Amino acid sequence: MRLCRHKIAARPGRGAYHLRRRAQAGLSSRRLIMELLIFGASGATGRVLVQAALAEGHAVSAFVRTPGKLAIRHERLTVIVGDVADRQAVERTVAGHDAVLSCLGVGVPLKHDPAVVAGIGFIVDALQRTGPARLIYLSFLGVHDSRHQLGLLLGGIVVPLLLRHEVADHEAKERLIVQSGLDWTIVRPPKLSNGAATGRLRHDNGIHAKPLLPTMARADVAAFMLGQVGDTTYSRKAVSLLH
Repeated sequence: MRLCRHKIAARPGRGAYHLRRRAQAGLSSRRLIMELLIFGASGATGRVLVQAALAEGHAVSAFVRTPGKLAIRHERLTVIVGDVADRQAVERTVAGHDAVLSCLGVGVPLKHDPAVVAGIGFIVDALQRTGPARLIYLSFLGVHDSRHQLGLLLGGIVVPLLLRHEVADHEAKERLIVQSGLDWTIVRPPKLSNGAATGRLRHDNGIHAKPLLPTMARADVAAFMLGQVGDTTYSRKAVSLLH
């Protein structure tokens, strides 16, 4: 598939870490500005992540299959139209970014989505060839060894029965990432909501859900994912999120 960039903004040295002096009052401290590539950018969480990254001053490339689903317009936003199941499209896109963040979900809820599993493999392969870059992957709580953190109802019934296909896909994608040798972090939040950010997160693999059906605002997850780009605390680790 041919890639079409709907918005090409002037970028100061694609693929490098940039320090920018903030001119606005109260924002004069220097901060790290990065070239970020976001897969699944037109989904519910992807859109929040794009907005949060732009708000932090980063340059964002948003890889989407249907550009009409991403209504955000910004001088630092490049929309790239492509299919994650297209190896060549993924390879052409990955090079030159400081970090890749994936919010890729499933095409049909409660079903297997082999195209997305293959797409994660293509992203991993491309990153292995193009050099070091952070990979932040959005999974969910209940995958692999995090299931016990959900309690009996979710961890013992809902996840293994109702969500078994989605869990199997996420576990397959996580294996590709873990075995890649890349600098990765896997983020596992509970069910996501559209509520306002709270800024209150517990992040560890020893935490357990307090409410019966835990949820978390997408804005909180987006902020955490962005924070991991320049943070090595969870480098080559999976981390669970809860309020």
